[in-house]
Amino acid sequence: MEFVTKDQVLLDQNAQSREEVLLTLCAKAVSLGIARDQEEVLSSFMQREALGATGLTDGFAVPHAKSDAIVKPSVMVLKNRTKVDWPSFDEGPVDIVVALFVPGEENKEEHIRMLSKTAVLLMDAQFRSRLREADDPAEIAAAFNHELAGE
Repeated sequence: MEFVTKDQVLLDQNAQSREEVLLTLCAKAVSLGIARDQEEVLSSFMQREALGATGLTDGFAVPHAKSDAIVKPSVMVLKNRTKVDWPSFDEGPVDIVVALFVPGEENKEEHIRMLSKTAVLLMDAQFRSRLREADDPAEIAAAFNHELAGE
Protein backbone atom coordinates (compact mmCIF):
# COMPACT_ATOMS: atom_id res chain seq x y z
CA MET A 1 0.00 0.00 0.00
CA GLU A 2 1.26 3.47 -0.85
CA PHE A 3 0.82 5.62 2.26
CA VAL A 4 2.74 8.60 0.89
CA THR A 5 2.89 9.93 -2.68
CA LYS A 6 5.34 12.61 -3.77
CA ASP A 7 2.36 15.02 -3.90
CA GLN A 8 1.90 14.43 -0.15
CA VAL A 9 5.41 15.74 0.62
CA LEU A 10 5.51 19.52 1.05
CA LEU A 11 9.03 20.94 1.08
CA ASP A 12 10.40 24.42 1.73
CA GLN A 13 7.26 25.65 3.50
CA ASN A 14 7.19 28.95 5.33
CA ALA A 15 4.57 28.44 8.06
CA GLN A 16 4.92 30.69 11.10
CA SER A 17 2.99 28.59 13.63
CA ARG A 18 1.75 25.08 14.44
CA GLU A 19 -1.75 26.13 13.34
CA GLU A 20 -0.43 27.40 10.00
CA VAL A 21 1.43 24.11 9.44
CA LEU A 22 -1.75 22.13 10.12
CA LEU A 23 -3.86 24.45 7.95
CA THR A 24 -1.39 24.04 5.06
CA LEU A 25 -1.56 20.25 5.42
CA CYS A 26 -5.39 20.26 5.58
CA ALA A 27 -5.71 22.47 2.49
CA LYS A 28 -3.36 20.18 0.56
CA ALA A 29 -5.25 17.08 1.78
CA VAL A 30 -8.49 18.51 0.38
CA SER A 31 -6.85 19.40 -2.95
CA LEU A 32 -5.48 15.82 -3.22
CA GLY A 33 -8.82 14.20 -2.38
CA ILE A 34 -7.61 12.81 0.97
CA ALA A 35 -10.20 14.90 2.81
CA ARG A 36 -13.46 16.68 1.99
CA ASP A 37 -13.53 19.54 4.50
CA GLN A 38 -10.45 21.53 5.46
CA GLU A 39 -12.00 23.18 8.54
CA GLU A 40 -13.39 19.92 9.93
CA VAL A 41 -10.04 18.17 9.57
CA LEU A 42 -8.19 21.13 11.07
CA SER A 43 -10.61 21.00 14.00
CA SER A 44 -9.81 17.29 14.47
CA PHE A 45 -6.08 18.03 14.49
CA MET A 46 -6.52 20.85 17.01
CA GLN A 47 -8.72 18.70 19.28
CA ARG A 48 -5.99 16.07 19.32
CA GLU A 49 -3.30 18.70 19.89
CA ALA A 50 -5.22 19.89 22.98
CA LEU A 51 -4.85 16.41 24.51
CA GLY A 52 -1.04 16.47 24.66
CA ALA A 53 2.23 16.87 22.82
CA THR A 54 2.53 15.44 19.32
CA GLY A 55 6.05 16.83 18.98
CA LEU A 56 8.71 14.17 19.43
CA THR A 57 12.37 15.18 19.58
CA ASP A 58 14.93 16.75 17.24
CA GLY A 59 12.39 18.99 15.47
CA PHE A 60 9.90 16.26 14.46
CA ALA A 61 6.17 16.10 15.18
CA VAL A 62 3.46 13.53 14.41
CA PRO A 63 0.08 15.25 14.56
CA HIS A 64 -2.89 13.09 13.71
CA ALA A 65 -6.55 13.59 12.93
CA LYS A 66 -9.41 11.12 12.76
CA SER A 67 -12.51 12.53 11.06
CA ASP A 68 -15.44 11.58 8.86
CA ALA A 69 -14.20 14.38 6.56
CA ILE A 70 -11.10 12.27 5.79
CA VAL A 71 -11.82 9.85 2.95
CA LYS A 72 -8.62 7.79 2.79
CA PRO A 73 -5.92 6.96 5.34
CA SER A 74 -2.84 8.93 4.44
CA VAL A 75 0.46 10.25 5.69
CA MET A 76 1.68 13.68 4.67
CA VAL A 77 5.11 15.18 5.28
CA LEU A 78 5.85 18.89 5.63
CA LYS A 79 9.33 20.35 5.94
CA ASN A 80 9.30 23.96 7.09
CA ARG A 81 12.09 26.46 6.43
CA THR A 82 12.16 27.51 10.08
CA LYS A 83 11.25 25.80 13.34
CA VAL A 84 7.90 26.70 14.91
CA ASP A 85 6.75 26.42 18.50
CA TRP A 86 5.19 23.00 19.05
CA PRO A 87 4.57 21.14 22.31
CA SER A 88 7.13 18.33 22.15
CA PHE A 89 8.83 15.75 24.34
CA ASP A 90 12.12 17.62 24.27
CA GLU A 91 10.34 21.02 24.54
CA GLY A 92 12.05 22.08 21.31
CA PRO A 93 10.49 23.67 18.22
CA VAL A 94 9.54 21.64 15.14
CA ASP A 95 10.38 21.91 11.43
CA ILE A 96 9.48 18.44 10.09
CA VAL A 97 5.90 17.29 10.47
CA VAL A 98 4.61 13.83 9.61
CA ALA A 99 0.81 14.13 9.72
CA LEU A 100 -1.56 11.18 9.84
CA PHE A 101 -5.00 11.47 8.28
CA VAL A 102 -7.40 8.73 9.43
CA PRO A 103 -10.99 8.33 8.20
CA GLY A 104 -13.60 8.39 10.96
CA GLU A 105 -14.86 4.91 10.11
CA GLU A 106 -11.36 3.43 10.15
CA ASN A 107 -11.07 0.87 12.90
CA LYS A 108 -9.18 1.93 15.98
CA GLU A 109 -6.54 -0.81 15.64
CA GLU A 110 -5.57 0.42 12.16
CA HIS A 111 -5.23 4.00 13.43
CA ILE A 112 -3.06 2.88 16.35
CA ARG A 113 -0.95 0.63 14.10
CA MET A 114 -0.32 3.45 11.61
CA LEU A 115 0.54 5.88 14.42
CA SER A 116 2.75 3.37 16.18
CA LYS A 117 4.71 2.45 13.03
CA THR A 118 5.23 6.13 12.19
CA ALA A 119 6.38 7.00 15.72
CA VAL A 120 8.79 4.03 15.82
CA LEU A 121 10.16 5.09 12.44
CA LEU A 122 10.78 8.63 13.70
CA MET A 123 12.61 7.29 16.77
CA ASP A 124 15.21 5.83 14.40
CA ALA A 125 18.05 8.37 14.21
CA GLN A 126 19.16 7.06 10.80
CA PHE A 127 15.66 7.49 9.33
CA ARG A 128 15.34 11.01 10.85
CA SER A 129 18.70 11.92 9.29
CA ARG A 130 17.63 10.56 5.94
CA LEU A 131 14.39 12.53 6.11
CA ARG A 132 16.11 15.73 7.25
CA GLU A 133 18.71 15.57 4.45
CA ALA A 134 16.36 14.56 1.62
CA ASP A 135 15.10 17.30 -0.67
CA ASP A 136 13.25 15.18 -3.22
CA PRO A 137 9.55 14.49 -2.54
CA ALA A 138 9.69 11.15 -4.42
CA GLU A 139 12.66 9.99 -2.32
CA ILE A 140 10.91 10.93 0.94
CA ALA A 141 7.67 9.22 -0.15
CA ALA A 142 9.56 6.06 -1.17
CA ALA A 143 11.41 5.94 2.17
CA PHE A 144 8.14 6.12 4.12
CA ASN A 145 6.35 3.59 1.91
CA HIS A 146 9.22 1.14 2.17
CA GLU A 147 9.32 1.38 5.97
CA LEU A 148 5.57 1.55 6.62
CA ALA A 149 4.80 -1.40 4.34
CA GLY A 150 7.26 -3.66 6.15
CA GLU A 151 5.77 -5.67 8.99
